[in-house]
Amino acid sequence: MIKITLRDPLDKSKLLPYYIQPAENQLATDWVQALENIVDRNLLLEKNFCFLGFPNSARSLEYLCKQLNLHVTRINRFFGSHYAINEIYNPKLCVAEDLGPNHETFNALHNHFERLQGTVDNLSNFYRAANDITKYSIRQLNNICHELESLILSQRKQHTTPDWVRPSQITTWLTAPRHELIDAHRQGFITNGYQRHFGTVYMHWCQIGKTYFEVWRDEHAPELTDTVCEAITHLKYYSGEFDIEWGRSVDNALGWWQQEMKPFYDWLAAQGINYLDPKFSIGHLPIGKVLLEESFGTTDQQEIWQQLEQHLDIYSIEVNGKTAVYDYVWSDPTYERLQIDMLRPGYRYQSRIHNELA
Repeated sequence: MIKITLRDPLDKSKLLPYYIQPAENQLATDWVQALENIVDRNLLLEKNFCFLGFPNSARSLEYLCKQLNLHVTRINRFFGSHYAINEIYNPKLCVAEDLGPNHETFNALHNHFERLQGTVDNLSNFYRAANDITKYSIRQLNNICHELESLILSQRKQHTTPDWVRPSQITTWLTAPRHELIDAHRQGFITNGYQRHFGTVYMHWCQIGKTYFEVWRDEHAPELTDTVCEAITHLKYYSGEFDIEWGRSVDNALGWWQQEMKPFYDWLAAQGINYLDPKFSIGHLPIGKVLLEESFGTTDQQEIWQQLEQHLDIYSIEVNGKTAVYDYVWSDPTYERLQIDMLRPGYRYQSRIHNELA
C-alpha cells in the first residue's frame, strides 16, 4: 500500500491523503522497489510539472505563458546568434480557433526543445555547452509545452463535454534512477494497449523522444522515413516515477473509442508495424490502482475532481514504512533555485564531458 498526501498549494494547512494498491505484475513489483528507493533518498519532486489538465488550476494559461517567455529569454540570451526562439508566447498564440491547442505552435516549441536538448542517448552540443540555468530553462520548454496543451484541452472540454475533462498526475523526481525494462515488464503493452482507466496508475515514460502515437497525431500520419524514425524512441527504462489517470475511462468497451484508434492502428500496419509487438512500446503500462472509496469516500468522478482541485500539491509519500516529506511548492520564490541546485552536479558533469570532447 502506498499513501500519497496532497495539500492546498495556497493554504498549506489543508491536507488530503489517498492510497494506491500496486498491481500484481513484475513491473509493479519492481516499480514499488524503485519508488521506495526514491522516497528513502528523499529526492527532489518536480512539482511544477505534476498535475495536468485540471481546468481550474492556479497555474493558468497566462501564468504558464509568462513562465515560458522567461525561459525563452534566458535561452536566447545565452546562445545569442547561435540559436534563437523568436516566438513570444501568449494565450492567443497557444489556443486555436476551435479552442484546442494550436498544434503548429506546440510542434514548433517541442522541436526547439528536441534540438536544444537532444536525446537521452545523445545530448545536443547546445545542451552540453549551456550553463546551469540555461539547461534548466531548456528542460522547462518541454514541461510547459505539455502542461499548456493539457490545460487548453481540459478548459475546452469543461465548456463542451465536462464529463470528459482529462486531468492527470505526472509524478517525477529530479535525478530519479532509471532501470532497464525487461520483456516481462512489457506485457502490459499487449494486454492494455492505449486503454486508460479512471484512478489507474501507469508507468511514467522516463525518457526523451516521441512515441508512434505522438508522431501519428502531431505530424498527420507521415511516412516513416529515416528522418521521422530518428525522433521515435521505444521505451527502454522504468523508474519509481508514475502517472495517474484522473480522467474518465476510455477502453475497448467503447465503440467510438475503437473507431478513433482504428486509423492509428491502420497507419502502423501500413508501415509494417505490429501494434501487439511489445518491443514497439505501443500503449501504457498499468502498475496499480487508487483505492477511490477508501481515499475520497466516493467513486464519483466529479466529486473526486472537486477534492483534488483544492489540493494540487504533493506533500508526502509513504511506501513500505518509509516516508518522504516535500515541504516546498512551485509557487515558492526559492523553488526554482532549489531545483537548479539539485541538478547542478549532473549539469557540471555534462559540461565537463562536452569540453573534453570539444
